[in-house]
Amino acid sequence: MDRLLSPVMTETFVSSGPLRLWTERTGRPGHPAVLLIAGAAAQGITFPDALVERLVAHGRQVIRFDHRDTGRSSIVDVDRHPYGLADLAADALAVLDAHGLPSAHLAGASMGGVVAQWLAVHRPARVSALTLLSTTPMGHDPGPGRQRAAAGQPADPADLPPPTPRFLRHLADTDGDPAGVEADVALFKVMNGDVRPFDEPAARAMLQRCWARATDPAAAAHHHLIGARMGPDLLAPLSTITAPTTVVHGDQDPIFPPAHGAAVAAAIPGARLHIVPGMGHVYFSPGLPEHLADLIAAQAPAESSG
Repeated sequence: MDRLLSPVMTETFVSSGPLRLWTERTGRPGHPAVLLIAGAAAQGITFPDALVERLVAHGRQVIRFDHRDTGRSSIVDVDRHPYGLADLAADALAVLDAHGLPSAHLAGASMGGVVAQWLAVHRPARVSALTLLSTTPMGHDPGPGRQRAAAGQPADPADLPPPTPRFLRHLADTDGDPAGVEADVALFKVMNGDVRPFDEPAARAMLQRCWARATDPAAAAHHHLIGARMGPDLLAPLSTITAPTTVVHGDQDPIFPPAHGAAVAAAIPGARLHIVPGMGHVYFSPGLPEHLADLIAAQAPAESSG
């Protein structure tokens, strides 16, 4: 049952098989829908409120949701019920179904961008437009490149580039440190990069919300097991995507350097690549959420709510 939060915002728990997923819809139901799909281990609220508000101002209804094993959504016993990317895609479809949406503009970040690619390939009728943020091609396995880089070995010239040395060094230096808000703030600061200013108060406030609302914060790590389950569904060619697509990538992304975004755009017919100067892998820099919302909204004209 919906709980009214404001004239334009509702929170709802929806079903995806046996799971309950937290969702939030902001904006008028008659407006074109944008489904925001967060990255690995990330709650829906990691998409900044300012991004949501700007999209609503552009005449969109915006849906954020918590993946399984994050936030207020159901926790999965992965030993008994392992899952892969297709299951996260099925969760996204369950969110659309519950909100009565036959299709939507999907905006996915990082792993959420891979989920969006999967849906555009395997469920094209459900995808009216596609914005892929800070992501990598669906069939790419970043594990080997990351392992080579962490071991100090040269990158494979045939592979996409690994994360930056600074990012890998931060992970190594903090391995075993206590988890918590301040550890996450430090990680976000590294992921932001040094070119654009980092809005640390906004990031800390969001991360405090994440920790306070998480049913089991440790369960989010289950998402990192997904990469080991590379099935044939992930190897389907992106050239079959027909949805209008924009790829948005930061030139300072420390996890997926810009070549990843370029590879995604090159694989999807007609895709546009937009490189954002100074952007890293998170969106907590003053003015950046609004800029990203403008890019998402530019995909298609707003429609009347009737």
